[in-house]
Amino acid sequence: MDAWAVVAAERRALAQLAAGLEPAQWDTPSLCEGWTVKDVVAHLDWPVQPRPLLRFLPLLAASRGDFDQANRAATAKRASLPAAELAADLGARADATFAPPGLGVASSLTEILVHGEDIRIPLALPADRPAERWDPVLAFLVSPKARRGFVRGQLPALRYVATDTGWSSGAGDQEVRAPAAALALAFMGRRARLADLQGPGADALRRWVER
Repeated sequence: MDAWAVVAAERRALAQLAAGLEPAQWDTPSLCEGWTVKDVVAHLDWPVQPRPLLRFLPLLAASRGDFDQANRAATAKRASLPAAELAADLGARADATFAPPGLGVASSLTEILVHGEDIRIPLALPADRPAERWDPVLAFLVSPKARRGFVRGQLPALRYVATDTGWSSGAGDQEVRAPAAALALAFMGRRARLADLQGPGADALRRWVER
């Protein structure tokens, strides 16, 4: 799988979806705490801009090195633009290949797929992305790299199985089974699809998410 090609395809799909939203839908709270649907699109539109890192560094300096605060500032700045402009720009610049230093394309694929669900689920829109695209996302999220801004601390020591792709990680009898997208959302701390978790380790993962 050409990961950057998949990232571009997902950006275009989300841009097309966003372009058809009504104003009230743009203002709908997303699965990202404190962010509306528009905020999430703005967040995704930031890294496709020319020289995104150079644009981000002054915000990071202004926040005294607080990455989360700088990220919120960057998102708010982009979200001040008209919704139609954000959607059009995300689609037009979908082929951009910037990734955070040291994290690589898997982090960009994780961003677009997970944030796509952050938008689609609250709006009750079909979450119909190809299941196999989640496999590299899951592999990234169970890696130590993902604890740099994606996964809050160590995941529970369980065996994880994606029922729709065959992906798995971990060992032991405490198994958690779910569609790949549901596992990824749980790893990222989202509660929206916790009911989809099955197996003897499901309650342990739910407790970890809800703590």
